Amino acid sequence: MAARQPFTDTDTADEAVRATCDDATTCKRFATSKGYWKDPYIQYFARSVGERKAPEINRGYYARVQGVNHLLDAFIKKAECDCQVINLGAGLDTTFWRLKDENLMPRKFFEVDFPTVVARKIHNIKTKPPLSKPIIETHSTDSLLLETLSECVCSDAHSLDSDRYCIIGADLRDVSNLDEKLKKFQLNPELPTLLLSECVLVYMTPSQSSNLVHWAAETFHTAMFINYEQVNMSDRFGQVMIENLQRRQCTLAGVEACQSLDSQKERFLKTGWENADALDMMTVYSMLPQDDVARIERLEFLDERELLQQLLQHYSICWASKDKHNLGLSQLAF
Repeated sequence: MAARQPFTDTDTADEAVRATCDDATTCKRFATSKGYWKDPYIQYFARSVGERKAPEINRGYYARVQGVNHLLDAFIKKAECDCQVINLGAGLDTTFWRLKDENLMPRKFFEVDFPTVVARKIHNIKTKPPLSKPIIETHSTDSLLLETLSECVCSDAHSLDSDRYCIIGADLRDVSNLDEKLKKFQLNPELPTLLLSECVLVYMTPSQSSNLVHWAAETFHTAMFINYEQVNMSDRFGQVMIENLQRRQCTLAGVEACQSLDSQKERFLKTGWENADALDMMTVYSMLPQDDVARIERLEFLDERELLQQLLQHYSICWASKDKHNLGLSQLAF
């Protein structure tokens, strides 16, 4: 039997990154319990509502979810659902189930994350009928004859594949392995493709994230990449964010690309994308439907609006596109 490799600093860092998946899930679970938005599926990934989160955290997650969904849904509508979505570093995200409920299902929805995260998610899907049933229903015309998930999907501990949903365990820093696994599960480079990453690229070195973004630009001729993560990280507030994460052994290896909105856009424009735009989340928050913003602002009293502004000014959404099919992707915005 081969000797086990020694535990390295990289293992510790990866474990800390994997823990951010639980943080995001518990924050979303709490915000939905307060009524910020509806997500009937998050409860199957986070058992309890957990401890109270500050109102500015809840509003931050609201802006993140609504902002990302706005661009994602707009892309799917432009492609008239004849497209595929790849959620990179998906964690315990529930977007697939929301899209099915809203009749916005792409031709296929892929999720990729660390194998250990994927194994947990597959276990949850297999043991929770509200999660497995939609996958069975979208599998084929014979789906009504299928009684269990195992009858309609190819599955092992680190991957699960059906006609419309696929989840794969892979390291995003190994682009050739990622490409191989996605193509094994019928990724179609000819289809319009939406790639999504939320607080993922920032944990990779600049060269690793550039390789991933370049692979996406090279692989798909009609595509959009949505990236949500930190920005304006060189000021004092940004430094405090970095120090807080470092105390949890969580190093922002890619913080160099998070210096400004321009540096966020530059990452895409330098790697083969035709267009790129970026907004900080305070701007996105001000551009969301204001009747709904007014509704959520009534949910909890916010003591310090200045803190919310600082927080939202240190996160951004950047979206890049290339559009051989002339779908009008460069027009997608807020």
